[in-house]
Amino acid sequence: MRRILALALVLGSLAACGDTAEPTAPGEKKSVTLTLNWVPYGEHAPFYYGLQKGFFSDEGIDLKIQPGGGSGKTIQAVAQSQTDFGWADTPPLLKGIASGMKVKSLGVFLQKGPASIEFLADKGITKPEDLKGKTVGGTPGDAMYATFPAWLKANGMQPSDVRVVNVDAAGKIAALTEGKVDAIMGFFHDQAPTIENTTGKKVSYLLFADHGMNMLGTGLVVNDATLAKDPEMVKAFVRATQKSWAEASKNIDAAADAMVALAEQEPPKNVLVKQLTLAVPLLQGSPGVNTEAKWTETIGLMSQYAELKDAGAPAKYWDSSYAGKG
Repeated sequence: MRRILALALVLGSLAACGDTAEPTAPGEKKSVTLTLNWVPYGEHAPFYYGLQKGFFSDEGIDLKIQPGGGSGKTIQAVAQSQTDFGWADTPPLLKGIASGMKVKSLGVFLQKGPASIEFLADKGITKPEDLKGKTVGGTPGDAMYATFPAWLKANGMQPSDVRVVNVDAAGKIAALTEGKVDAIMGFFHDQAPTIENTTGKKVSYLLFADHGMNMLGTGLVVNDATLAKDPEMVKAFVRATQKSWAEASKNIDAAADAMVALAEQEPPKNVLVKQLTLAVPLLQGSPGVNTEAKWTETIGLMSQYAELKDAGAPAKYWDSSYAGKG
């Protein structure tokens, strides 16, 4: 409930961000805003750890971290210069750029996508075929919802084998715990620890990535105008983010402590630790360093299954000169 109530503050927070960064003078600390993809959960702990440890300050950045209301809204806020940087999922970024938004990825950090089907372990679901005859809650408009029918086909099933129930993003956990659906589409590393903490029941999941459909996950997004106006500040922000993730991955407990100290509306520490512990293996290499092959795979899946029009090459969506290219 705390996290749901926090969403009511998101749009107001975004509107108050101000314009994107102006060029940074030598020796000056630049006020920079980062808007998350959702209200704070364990995946975001590296940012708070980097803030506490001075990694951003060392790069001349005075960082303010703000909650988000979904990746789509965060990307839109970046496009409209309401925030300097966004932390957002890649599939909606592709759709946003295809629709004309002047934004770019600076590098995806969760290179193994966290999209999954989640359910209580006592449901006895161990493979995609076990979903036959089950009800699955999903949110229209997000990438998981759009690609779920294709994921079923990739696993030898038909969309008609499963009944999809439309659920608002903020209501999916409640729909599952209250037994209104058998399973939900979601990010396993976010929702599963939350559900387990709330219900005391074990949660299991089927990752899209483990069953034939891996799409790049969350990463940094910036406005094209910011890239043009202050590339040095952008480089500094990316460096600090990479260091924050690298160090938080080695110090998960300390990163969770930093988030408890600095964030608002965050889950309990034990949940944060579980969430970040599940997120770290999704890095799949150096933080934020991508390959064209992984971008091409995600673009191809979105073109085939999620109506991504005039897809183009990875460079249309991703500037590889900041976090690095693998």
